[in-house]
Amino acid sequence: MLKAKVNVTLKKSILDPQGSAVEKALRSMDYPVHSVRIGKFMEVTLNEESKEKATQVMDEICRKLLSNPVIEDYTFELED
Repeated sequence: MLKAKVNVTLKKSILDPQGSAVEKALRSMDYPVHSVRIGKFMEVTLNEESKEKATQVMDEICRKLLSNPVIEDYTFELED
C-alpha cells in the first residue's frame, strides 16, 4: 500500500477571501504576515504497490474529485 499526501490550493489568479480574512486578523494581532492563502490537505492510502500506477491513479483522483481544475492546483507526494 502507498500513502499519498495531497495539497490543493487556489490558483494564484483566484481571489481568496478566506485567506484575506485570516491575513487581516493576524495583522490586527500584530503578526508580521505578508499574505495568507487557504488550501486543503488530504491523505489517501491506495491499495497499490507500483509507484507508477499509484501516480496515475492519484492524478486522476485529484483531477476528477479532490480539486476543481478551473480554480485550483494540486500536488501530491507518495510514501511507502
